[in-house]
Formats: sequence, C-alpha cells, structure tokens
Amino acid sequence: MRSVLVESQVDFRTLGCQVCETTNDSLMKFFGKCRSGKVRAFKISIENEELTLAGYKEAKGTWEDDYDRYVKPLAVEGQPCYIMYRLDAKNETGGYSWLLISWSPDDSPIRQKMLYASTKATLKHEFGRGQIKEELHATTPEEVVLSGLMKQRSAAGTPAPLTPREEELSDLSAGLVSATCGSQLLGSVAIPLVEAAVRALQALKTDSQHNYVKLKIDIPAEQIVLDSSEMVPVAALGSKVPKDSARYHLFRFDYTHEGRPHQAIMFIYSMPGYSCPVKERMLYSASKGPFLETLEQKLSLKVDKKLEIESGEDLSYEYLYEELHPKTTLPRPRFEKPKGPPNRGAKRITKSQQ
Repeated sequence: MRSVLVESQVDFRTLGCQVCETTNDSLMKFFGKCRSGKVRAFKISIENEELTLAGYKEAKGTWEDDYDRYVKPLAVEGQPCYIMYRLDAKNETGGYSWLLISWSPDDSPIRQKMLYASTKATLKHEFGRGQIKEELHATTPEEVVLSGLMKQRSAAGTPAPLTPREEELSDLSAGLVSATCGSQLLGSVAIPLVEAAVRALQALKTDSQHNYVKLKIDIPAEQIVLDSSEMVPVAALGSKVPKDSARYHLFRFDYTHEGRPHQAIMFIYSMPGYSCPVKERMLYSASKGPFLETLEQKLSLKVDKKLEIESGEDLSYEYLYEELHPKTTLPRPRFEKPKGPPNRGAKRITKSQQ
C-alpha cells in the first residue's frame, strides 16, 4: 500500500497518554546499590506499567572506555528504554554524577515513544534529580554512541535551566521524534495517509460524483484514514461534523459571486472542545499544518480557505460565502462642524462679570 507521510513539529502542552508513575521494589533496591560506584550502566524498561530493571553492567575502565561497549548493546533497535550511565566525576553532594540516556528509536511505535517520554519525570524523581548531571535523547545509533554524546556537548549554546514541569513537557515533545524521506525531524510525528484517502483527495476537484471528503486519525493504527467520500449539499454539510470526535473535512464549494459561478476547496478542521480526549486533540492539532502542506505540495490540491470549528451548526452557504468574500465595512465619514456665515464679522469677546 502506498502512503504519504505527514510530519508535524509538535509543541505539547499536555497529552492524554498513559503515564507510568510507579517503580517496582527490585529497581528501588538497585538504586541504592548504584551509590557504591561499582555499577557503570543499567537499563530501565516499562513492563506492566512499572519501571523495571532490564540489565546492568559493572565498571571496568574509565567511563569513556566503557561507554560504547556497554551502551550500544543496551540500546536495542525498535524498542525505547532508559539507560543510566555513571560518569567518573562526583557531584556537589559527594555522590557520582550520572548521564540519563533516553533511547527512543525512530522505528518504534508512537505510543511507546509517548509512554516513555511522559514517564521520564517519574524516573528522575525516583532516582534523584541531583544525581543526574547530563541527559541525552537519542533516536539513531549514531546519536547513542560516545561520539554522539561528545557532539551534543560541543554544540554551541546551552539552554537555560528548566523547571521540572518544563522538563516534562520538553520530554514529551522529544519523545515523538520520527524519520521520513531519510531526514531526521526533531519533535515530529509521522502519520501515513492511506491509499483510499489519497485517491479520494486527488479526485475531489474534478470528480462530479463527490464534493466532500472526511478524514480521521486512526490512533491505534497510526494512520490518517478515509471516513467518507460523497456528494453533500451545502445545507447538509453541518450534519457531517461529529459531536464527540475530531475530523478533517475537505469540501468543494460551488457558489456564485458577482453574477459569475465560482468554485473553492474548503478545509474544515472540526474539534468539539473538551468532549474530545486530550490525546486526540493534540494529535489532530499537531498534524493539521503538515497535512495541509501535503495536500498542496504532494497531492496538488490547492486549499482556498481554512476553517476551524467546534460544531457544524454554523456551516451554511452564507457562512462559507462570507468566509471567502467578507463584507467590507466603509469607514464612517468624519463629522465636521459646519462653517458660519461668510459676512458675520469678527468674533466678539465677552468679559466675565465679577
């Protein structure tokens, strides 16, 4: 099946994704063992909604010597995880400084990326934020090795320290990194547009059998799929807008302007407020801009007007027409005081009486 990828830069303020908030007992006990200085690296996975120890390595050489031979085997392809790596330097409290590696490979499912990104704050709290000196978010094998860490260290500019809440929100964005067309896009989401939807969109402008295409995001399948494709009169357009879920709508609007027939492609993004789950709201909002870019650049479907609505109650011929050709309000004429008679003489000065 051919697919068109839609990418989006995501700025997540909140997400309705699952969050792991517990750490099992064996991992908590292992955290205490890490303070001895013998453990060089250990891997943490999420299993049964708990942070779980998935393996560890003891130190043999310096941290630079141990790095690649320990970290690379722990970073399994296609499976996100956390890797805690002990550096040789001590922190302000006299304990060892640790590097937190968030391994989120590009080929892993979006749901797993979101789960690990949203749980990172829990791990940092349980392990101790004061012990974590550095963090590395890696999505490719080139980034997870020692050279990738050194490249990050040498990058110009250091961001200002973030609050715990800001760190968590930043982690959510970084956890949704994906690749498309061979390029790495930081904080992007790749959602394929299935073949049936592509055909319906390509035929929208010329096919006389349908003037309306409705699309939805199949979240479990991680695809934008065709919801319906049909001929809809303008008067019935509002009835096609769901009251409890988001949708993308494309409508070919035929109308008359200044006595001449016109045609316009309208994109309508319907989002029924807070009756829609947070995760769904964020995915639709994050994918909207790149989806429109895909329509115009890859499918050659020019969108004449973009609208955002909460319900279909206001959709009508008049509403769509005024969005395309808004009424212009002429400025009100400035009031000017009328001039006096031309021969009334000079103004008289009246003295104030005592």
